[in-house]
Amino acid sequence: MWAAEPGAPLATTTSGAPLRTAFVFFPNGAIPDAWWPQGEAAQFEWSRTLQPLEPFKNFVQVLGGLDHRNAEPGPDGAGDHARGGGTFLTGVRLKKSATDIRAGISIDQALAREVGHLTRLSSLELTCDAVRKSGACDSGYACAYQFNLSWSSPTTPMTPEANPRLAFERLFGEGPPGERKNNLLRRRQEQRSVLDFVREDAKAMQRRLGARDNDKLDQYLTGIREIETRIAKAEAFSDSPDPGIDAPSGVPADYAEYVRLMYDLLLLAFQSDSTRVGTLLLAHDGSNRSFEDIGISEGHHDLTHHQNRAEWIAKVSDIDLWYARQFAGFLDRLKKTVDVDGNSLLHNSMIVYGGGNADANRHTHSNLPIVLAGAGGGTLKTGRYLKHGGQPVTNLFLSLADRCGLTSLESFGDSTGRLEDI
Repeated sequence: MWAAEPGAPLATTTSGAPLRTAFVFFPNGAIPDAWWPQGEAAQFEWSRTLQPLEPFKNFVQVLGGLDHRNAEPGPDGAGDHARGGGTFLTGVRLKKSATDIRAGISIDQALAREVGHLTRLSSLELTCDAVRKSGACDSGYACAYQFNLSWSSPTTPMTPEANPRLAFERLFGEGPPGERKNNLLRRRQEQRSVLDFVREDAKAMQRRLGARDNDKLDQYLTGIREIETRIAKAEAFSDSPDPGIDAPSGVPADYAEYVRLMYDLLLLAFQSDSTRVGTLLLAHDGSNRSFEDIGISEGHHDLTHHQNRAEWIAKVSDIDLWYARQFAGFLDRLKKTVDVDGNSLLHNSMIVYGGGNADANRHTHSNLPIVLAGAGGGTLKTGRYLKHGGQPVTNLFLSLADRCGLTSLESFGDSTGRLEDI
C-alpha cells in the first residue's frame, strides 16, 4: 500500500510541483456492456466507450467494483437520480425532502479545508447546467442534490458556476489582458464597501427582531463573514495571474464547446495554481439533453430507460462515447501542458471521472463507471483495469486524500478503509 511520507507537504508532489485533484461527473450512468473492458490488469482490451482514452493508457486506471450503497433505494423508494448525484462525492444517505436538505461534506471540500490555504481559491466548482432548478426534482428529493456535486457541510451545497465568463473573471479578474489586476483590486474594494453597509444595516435590524428571525439573520451574517474571509484570503495572494487571453463571451449555444470551455477553465485554474481542488458537473443526473450533433434527437434520460431495445441501447452508448471523447480531449490538453517541474499537468494530477448510476435502466449503484486519470505525481499505478470487489467509492477518496497529505483523515462517508491497489 502506498502511503504519504510523515510530514509530507500538503497537495504537493515529491518534485515540489502542486498536486491537483478534480472530480468530473457525467449523468445517467452508462451501458455496462459497452463501458467495461475485457481482460484485467495491464492486459485488458479497451471497451467501445472508453476507446478514446487508449492514447492515455499510461495515465489512466479503469476502476471496477466500486459501489455507493447509500444511493440504493432502501426504504426511501424512488429518487435514484437525486441519490446518485448527492451521494457521489459525499458517500452518505441523503435526507428525502424537498426543503429540509441534509447530505454530507463532499470529499473535495474535505480536501479544500486542509489544502485550500495554499492557493487563492480553496476550490473551484463548475457546471455545464446553465439552467438550475429549485424545490423538489426527483420523487420528493430536493433539486439541490442533483445540481450540486460539492457540499461544504451537510446542509450547504457549493453552488457551481455555469457561466464560463464569470468563472474566468473569478479566476483572473475582469477586463482585457493587462488590466485585470487593477480591476480585481477595485472590485474587492467595492465588495468591502457593500459588505460594510450590509453589516451595519443587519445590526440595526437585529435589535427589532424576535428570536426566530434573529436565528435566520445569524445565518445570513455567517454568510457575510465567509465572503469577507474569502476576500481577505484573495488579497493575501496579491499577484493574481493573467493568462493573457480574452475571457469567454458567456455560455456557448453548442454543448460540445460549452464542455470544452469548462474543461479548459479547470486546466487554467490548475496551471496557474489558482486552486488545487476542482469539480465539474457535466450535467445533472436525470438530464434529458438531446445530442443532435451526433444524430440523437431523443432525451438522454428517456433513452436510458431502454427496456432492452437495441436501438435505444446503441444511442445511449453513443452518448457515453461522446462524453468519453470530451474527457479524452481534456486529458490531451493536460498532457501537453508542461508543469513547473518539467512533467505534464496530467502527471501531477488525480482526476476522478464517473457517474452516480451504474445502469440507469435499472437504477443500480454498484460497480459504478469510474476512471481515475493522472499519475498523482508518480504515486498512482496507471495503465490497468482492476476489479475492486464491491468496495465503497469512499475508500478511493481516502486513498486520494492520503496522497494530498491528509493521512489523518481516518474515515469518510461510508468508507471501510483505504483502496490499497491504485
